[in-house]
Amino acid sequence: MQQETTKTRYNDTELNEFRILIKEKIGIAREELQELVGSLSASNSNGDDAAIAGKTLEDGSATFEKEQTNQLAARQKKFIEQLEAALTRIENRTYGICRSTGKLIPKERLFAVPHTTQSMEAKLKQA
Repeated sequence: MQQETTKTRYNDTELNEFRILIKEKIGIAREELQELVGSLSASNSNGDDAAIAGKTLEDGSATFEKEQTNQLAARQKKFIEQLEAALTRIENRTYGICRSTGKLIPKERLFAVPHTTQSMEAKLKQA
């Protein structure tokens, strides 16, 4: 009589599905990052004109927008790094294993948040 074993990692076919998804997300994220960087470059080249004109209210608004765009760009870079780390875990065949519990993270969670390293169980305990 054969005993049912608990799955401890995803098979190569499943890992390939995740690889494709993550590579698509990286491509989209890089495009968005380029747009943000382009926006920052454009605002930096236009920033001097506002300063010369002495429009302090507009300067404050422009500075605020630049800071927000800068924060978005930093978050996007971090997201790309996390996705790239997920690709490394796929190559190492450790993708989908919760770093806190050692259990397999459900596919649904990985499709929703492909860069995650924790199951919802572990994430909720952390909170």
